[in-house]
Amino acid sequence: MHIPVLKKEVIRSLNPKPNENFVDCTFGEGGHAIEILKRTSPHGKLLAIEIDPELYKKGEKLKERFGERLILVNDSFENLEKIVKERGFKDIHGILLDLGMSSWHLEESKRGFSFQRDEPLIMRYDWQKDKNSILTAKEILNKWPGKDIEKILKECGEERFAKKIVKEILETRRKKEIATTKDLVEIIKKATPKWYQRRKIHFATKTFLALRVFINQELERLKKVLPQTIEVLKKGGRVAIISFHSLEDKIVKSFLKEMEEKKLAKIITKKAIKPSLEEIKQNPRSRSAKLRVAEKT
Repeated sequence: MHIPVLKKEVIRSLNPKPNENFVDCTFGEGGHAIEILKRTSPHGKLLAIEIDPELYKKGEKLKERFGERLILVNDSFENLEKIVKERGFKDIHGILLDLGMSSWHLEESKRGFSFQRDEPLIMRYDWQKDKNSILTAKEILNKWPGKDIEKILKECGEERFAKKIVKEILETRRKKEIATTKDLVEIIKKATPKWYQRRKIHFATKTFLALRVFINQELERLKKVLPQTIEVLKKGGRVAIISFHSLEDKIVKSFLKEMEEKKLAKIITKKAIKPSLEEIKQNPRSRSAKLRVAEKT
């Protein structure tokens, strides 16, 4: 069951009212979107963007419930301005960016996002079975030079044992193909010290994060979409962004500060809003979430 992170806080920040229009740049399984659509009835519309073709198909079932009020697009949010223009979507009161993975990706996609399952090393959101030519984690781990893999682990995952992990990757792939998440977890286990494996955060977290962020170009796409959110919002409209790791949050924080300095937006959240202990207990995956909100001036 997918539980939308910081749902109450997002709704409080965006404050959707009847007949207002919103954009959900990361539709996922529609947790936030459904709540926004409920509050903007009878005529408010939601433009929902979803990069994953399988999640997009699942989301289409909601069309039966909300009809023309839900405009669902299978695309990347980095094309926000283009999508808004093509759909003639105007008078936007709020935009949501939830940068976390949906539970579906971890539990059902079978693409290797989770180190707790034994799955093929794909790690792509836009994966389709006929798209064998696109880059996967398996290709990087088996074919890329060690120095390039080390760079990914350091820059996209801030992995302190990147060098040792890469050394183990190179030794392993000389003997056999690194094909599954289980193979990768074993490599990381061999390469990292025992104390690192006893910590609260799983020892494979940063390596998996780094590969996923790099393959899906998550940081680049975030940098591209942020200026577009301010561009397409109406004056007084708000953008709410939920990030899940320090690299994302740093980009968001820096962007909002720049917008405020240029007097293009006002930061509403002087400090990032974090999940309550109750929410973390109910949904442990929410623990690293940070919500930042700004209003277009």
